[in-house]
Amino acid sequence: MATCIYMLLLSACWLTISMSEPVLLPLTHAFSKTHFTTPHHLLKTTSARSAARFHHRHKQVPLPLSPGSDYTLSFTLGSPPSPTISLYLDTGSDVVWLPCSPFECILCESKAPPLSPPLNLSSSATAVSCQSSACSAAHSSLPSSDLCAISRCPLADIETSDCNSFPCPPFYYAYGDGSLIARLYKDSLTLPNSLSIQNFTFGCAHTTLAEPVGVAGFGFGRLSLPAQLSSVSPQLGNRFSYCLVSHSFDSDRVRRPSPLILGRYEEKEKQFGTEIVEFVYTDMLYNPKHPYFYSVGLEGISVGKRNIPAPENLKKVDRRGSGGMVVDSGTTFTMLPASLYDSVVSEFDHRVGRFYERASAVEETTGLSPCYYYDKVAKVPVISLHFVGNKSSVVLPRRNYFYEFKDGGDGVGRERSVGCLMLMNGGDEEELRGGPGGTLGNYQQQGMEVVYDLEKRTVGFARRKCSSLWESLKN
Repeated sequence: MATCIYMLLLSACWLTISMSEPVLLPLTHAFSKTHFTTPHHLLKTTSARSAARFHHRHKQVPLPLSPGSDYTLSFTLGSPPSPTISLYLDTGSDVVWLPCSPFECILCESKAPPLSPPLNLSSSATAVSCQSSACSAAHSSLPSSDLCAISRCPLADIETSDCNSFPCPPFYYAYGDGSLIARLYKDSLTLPNSLSIQNFTFGCAHTTLAEPVGVAGFGFGRLSLPAQLSSVSPQLGNRFSYCLVSHSFDSDRVRRPSPLILGRYEEKEKQFGTEIVEFVYTDMLYNPKHPYFYSVGLEGISVGKRNIPAPENLKKVDRRGSGGMVVDSGTTFTMLPASLYDSVVSEFDHRVGRFYERASAVEETTGLSPCYYYDKVAKVPVISLHFVGNKSSVVLPRRNYFYEFKDGGDGVGRERSVGCLMLMNGGDEEELRGGPGGTLGNYQQQGMEVVYDLEKRTVGFARRKCSSLWESLKN
C-alpha cells in the first residue's frame, strides 16, 4: 500500500474517483438480429459456440465459429483524445487483449464486424520488458531468464539482470472459437466514468484466428482487469458484480445496459424500494490446472419438486483440474455432464411431453432439446440449481431455461409457437476429465446479480430487476 501511495504521488498509478465508492459501468449486449436470418440460425450458432468453448477447455483445439451471446465493456487507452474500444467481458479468461493496427483476422468472413476499429498505439504506450512479472504471467509463469533468452537478450545482460530494453516475446492465447498471438504493452486505461489506471498491461494482437473482437479477461490471474485494478485499489478490484438484463434474444431489450459494479458490497438481504434482495453464496473451488476459472460446486438440479443429484465431478475439483462448474460470462448456454443432463431432460419431458407435441425438426435446426409445440401458454416446471453450501439454491426465471419463439410462417408451413429447454449436453464424464464438469452460461444468469468476491473466494446470486438496478445506481 505504501508503494502505491508513493506511486500515486508520482502519478504512476492513480484513480480519478473515490476508492471507497463502488463504480458503475454499462455492459452492452453484442447480439444483433441483423447477424442471423432466423431464430433457428441464431440458436444453432449460439449453441454450437457454447459447446465448442466448453470442449476446448478439455481438448485445447481452437474452433472458428460464429459469435454467440456476449456482453461488451468499453474504455479508452492512452492519452485523450482516444477512440473508444469495446471488448467482450469474459470471466472465463485472464488476459485483456485487443486488435491492433495493422490487423489481420483469419477465417473471419462469417463473423460479425469488429465492434471498434483496430487500435493505433498511442505515443504513451510502452512495451513490457521480458524481465517483467507480467511477461512471465502471459507465458505461463516462465522464468524471466528464459524469456530474456527468447527475446535474444545477451547472456551477460541476463546474468546482470539488465534486460529491461528487450521487450516481452509474443504470447499465444486460445479460446473455444479462435486464437491469437499478441505482444504486451502498458498504457493508461480510462473507463466511461473517468476511472483511470496508469501502466495498465494489455495484449496487442496483429494476427488472430476467428477472433475479430478483443476480450477483457475478468478471471483470476494477475493480468485480468480486476487484478490490475486491485493493485491500485483493492476495494474496487477484489469484488465485482454484474446484473444481466433479460433479453430473450430480443434486439429491443438488448439495447438496455446491464450494470457492471466494481467494488460491489451488499448485505445478504436488503430492501431496494419494493424489491427485497437476498443473496445466496457458494464457495469458489480452486482449479490447479485452470486457476483463472471461477469454479463452484453443484449439488443438484430440481425439476419441479424432484431433486436430481449431481455427479461427484460437479461437486468438487480434483488435483488434476477435473470437475466443478465454471460461472462464465463468455459462454451463452449452460453445459452439463451427460448423466445429469439426461436425467434433467427425462424429468422435464415426463412433465411437459405428456401435454405438448415434440418439435423434433426444430431440435435438429437449433441444436437445443427438447423442444415442444404449443397453442397458448406452455406450462413448464420450475428449475432450480442447488450449489454446495447451506441454503445456496437459485430458482431460475422461466425465460432463463425455456426459450419461446415462432416456427414456420414462411409460406410453406403454418406458424406455430415453440419452446426449447436451454440447457446443453456437455458429454460423458470420462470425456470431461482434465477440465470443468460443467459451465453456468450467461443466458441462465439473466435477471440475477452475480457477485464475485475474490477476497472471500465466494460467488453470490440474487434475483434482480437488472434494468431497474441500473437506473437506481446511476441516479
